[in-house]
Amino acid sequence: MFSLLLGVLYTLAPTVWGDVSQHATLGNRLVSNGTGTPYSLNITNCPGYTLGSLQESDIGLTAQLTLAGPACNAFGLDISDLTIEVTYQSQSTLHVKIYDTANQQFTIPESVIELPTVPTISYTGNSDLVFNFDAAPFAFWITRRSDPDIMPLFDTRTSSLPQTPIPPFNASDPSTAFDGFPLVFEDQYLQVASALPYGTNIYGLGEVIASSGFRRDIGTDGGVGTIQTHWARDVADPIDQNMYGSHPIYVEHRYNATTGKASASGVLLLSSAGTDIFLQTPQNSKVSLIEYRMIGGILDFYFFSGPSDAEVIAQYGSVIGYPMWQPAWGFGFHLCRWGYHNISDDRENVAQMRAAGIPLEVQWNDIDLYHAYRDFTTDPVRFPGDELRAFIQELAANNQHYIPIVDVGIAVTVNSTDIYDPFTRGVEEDVWVKNPDGSLYLGQVWPGYTVFPDWFSENILSVWTEALRNWTEMGVEFSGIWLDMNEPSSFCSDSCGTGANYSALPALSVAGTVVTGYPECYDETIWGPSGNMTINGTSTNSCTASPATTAVVERRGVGAGNEQGVNLNSPPYAIHNAIGPLHTNTMATNATHFGGYAELDVHNMFGFMEEKTTHLAIQSIIPGKRPFLISRSTFPSSGKWTGHWLGDNYSKWQYMYLNIQGVLQFQIYQIPMVGADTCGFNDNTDEELCNRWMQLSAFVPFYRNHNTYAALPQEPYRWESVANASRIAIAARYSLLPYWYTLFANASMAGLPPVRALFYEFPDEPELFTVDRQWLVGSDILVTPVLTPGATTVDGIFPGRGSVIWRDWYTHATVNATSGGNTTLDAPISHINVHIRDNSALLLHQEPGYTIYETREGPYSLLVSLNAAGTAFGTAYVDDGISFPPGPSRNLTFQASEYTLNIASDGEYTILQKLETITVLGVQKPTQVEFQGSSVSNWTYKEATEELVVSNASVDLNGQFTLAWK
Repeated sequence: MFSLLLGVLYTLAPTVWGDVSQHATLGNRLVSNGTGTPYSLNITNCPGYTLGSLQESDIGLTAQLTLAGPACNAFGLDISDLTIEVTYQSQSTLHVKIYDTANQQFTIPESVIELPTVPTISYTGNSDLVFNFDAAPFAFWITRRSDPDIMPLFDTRTSSLPQTPIPPFNASDPSTAFDGFPLVFEDQYLQVASALPYGTNIYGLGEVIASSGFRRDIGTDGGVGTIQTHWARDVADPIDQNMYGSHPIYVEHRYNATTGKASASGVLLLSSAGTDIFLQTPQNSKVSLIEYRMIGGILDFYFFSGPSDAEVIAQYGSVIGYPMWQPAWGFGFHLCRWGYHNISDDRENVAQMRAAGIPLEVQWNDIDLYHAYRDFTTDPVRFPGDELRAFIQELAANNQHYIPIVDVGIAVTVNSTDIYDPFTRGVEEDVWVKNPDGSLYLGQVWPGYTVFPDWFSENILSVWTEALRNWTEMGVEFSGIWLDMNEPSSFCSDSCGTGANYSALPALSVAGTVVTGYPECYDETIWGPSGNMTINGTSTNSCTASPATTAVVERRGVGAGNEQGVNLNSPPYAIHNAIGPLHTNTMATNATHFGGYAELDVHNMFGFMEEKTTHLAIQSIIPGKRPFLISRSTFPSSGKWTGHWLGDNYSKWQYMYLNIQGVLQFQIYQIPMVGADTCGFNDNTDEELCNRWMQLSAFVPFYRNHNTYAALPQEPYRWESVANASRIAIAARYSLLPYWYTLFANASMAGLPPVRALFYEFPDEPELFTVDRQWLVGSDILVTPVLTPGATTVDGIFPGRGSVIWRDWYTHATVNATSGGNTTLDAPISHINVHIRDNSALLLHQEPGYTIYETREGPYSLLVSLNAAGTAFGTAYVDDGISFPPGPSRNLTFQASEYTLNIASDGEYTILQKLETITVLGVQKPTQVEFQGSSVSNWTYKEATEELVVSNASVDLNGQFTLAWK
């Protein structure tokens, strides 16, 4: 958040960094490393390694790697002695770890991410993955035991990769050349490459908003390839640049055109180092490739065999941790903005939502809440503690919730009379990040000069917990926490407060801010600032082109890291950090953490470590209940502690579309509770965009409307059409809550993704591999939103190539879908197309209420959609929705076949609500319906939709039940 203001802030303090005279290229020039040893900046002559001292065991192998020739010292000093450990972690997971034998390189501490222990049984003989290697020069490749003759899943042999040298694929950026593919392991530079099948399908490697879509650009089919940089930064949602989080995991969906079959596999490089990952297909090459270039750390790979996409994601989760258990209320509708100026604004907002009949589950506050922008405070005039406590307690009495923001920069006291306990306690307990000389590292954020928490400190959890607990006692009785600015973001690029007069830098002000931007087809110079769809009966759609055309945000050139005036600092290899030097808008890379860790090595984990600490703190403050967190900067294992919102997006139609790929990405990253700022954060929204976006977001996990300071208000009650669209969409969402809840239980217990790309369920249909304008909720709900202004229809593909019956969510009518191609659907304003897959059985809430609590207190219904063979299957997981750790639960199974529906129930949790309505679609008109073997009359039949409806069933879901029709 707040990236829009950073450009004017960099001038506030001088940088302590000196200029670096050399950009990173793969040319032949030399640069000194400060010790008299020159760096060649060229890997052409790097000798690679030779394997020796091999020792095999029941779980894998260990060997030594020795530098095979004279050191090349390309971007650092070659490390001559390495160790490789290969562990067959499970039948589907293989761990390959290459590290310096002396253990001097940074490795993620076990205390930070809890990884699987060494297996106690052997998988070397039956793992689906097989580790193969050449000893000299050392190279390795990973194959499938079940299909050993196909191209390896990962292959570092130079004979498998394209011939080098390969000239730069961006002529203005010499670092995009490939001079060779040796294994390089230096103190400041590591490189390894693998061949990939030509034009294969790669997903992941974010966080990113990719212009190519959910499927990454691999340099075929007219693409230019990808440089994905991993260096967390605060930036308003850019396209094709590094941004808030780092997730070096990819899923490959490999399709065999000869057999018509596909299989999936995955690769994780578990590293927090700044990294460039290249996806490219050199000209005239018969293979594509992936290359990793890292500026520190070790090579710590995990390989996942799938063979389905969902299984790959689950296998990744088994390594880094499954997602946190979500409280049921977290699936409600959340409302926020930067610009609720006082408690009266909050109260008015809550009242207007209820008056409009639009369900509101959670009210949020942004930094307006703070006194002088200081964390863990409230403004004594605008948000006095007693009034805020009373307001939050009123919310709680109505089964609603409250979430405040926590920025990561903690204000320093400006003089001896300034009292600010969070900072003072942190000094006493020694929990702030330091400069190399041991003094406090002082950046700048909203309150002025700030310190940053050192998440490695032994005392940080107690200090952080104390600050949050004291905040609740001051009146901020939160249900969850919103973590922002945790890349970390700083408005100066060094320890700019060191030696400064703290009182000379006041808190920043946003007074007088004017927001002028609007969505692509709304011209405020013609229609004024209202954003309405019509004015005096005339449409305000000002686009003269086809409604399908939207403005495209200009993408970054691949060579931006080497443009004039960009100065990337040490280390010698300059990753393509889109903003330039690594310290820009964040902490300097030599900032020092407890244990001697340098910011350079741990930067990408900063947000994740805050999430873990905050989650543990909330467990202590609100014992026995599930924490709810939403955070911006994430890393592998973040999902174990937090959810994520997609950052500071724009009120543009294009960004509503880009919202979808972000949600799909974070399912891969095991952070399934994810969503965008609905209606857009930056710029002004308008009525039509907000109408469509409120509908879209009702079918993604995290559902929050949020916008920037001084922008046009965009609460859903502001326009009647948006209010109507919201009521319709939220009713559908709350009806589906048992389904959502079951999907998330499966994520927390087994790592399965709640939201899925279409090809996850239909892997052998190539026409689906690039589809990212639709998605599936679980396996059974297909969502097809309108993504263009002025549209009254929408095109969507229905997977299955005619083998699947898709039925309309609202009408239950069967879709006459085009096989393997798009079908045009009616999509008037306030309507989003949602369809139910056949062979499904969905437990629903029959009477969506104003809150999640009220909804859960009401009766259930069951929607069964039979396939052509007359079968259906579904499950539901039910518990109290709040206990942590999860308490008693009940698992329901619904199975239909041969004109009979059986409900099985197992577990210790008692479901008080009855199943009142059972709807079965795809039924030929029955003459008799039986409950538990006895004929009943409380049923109706709709011929047009082949729909059997049994009403007032009052089924006890704690037992077994049978419904039959004849």
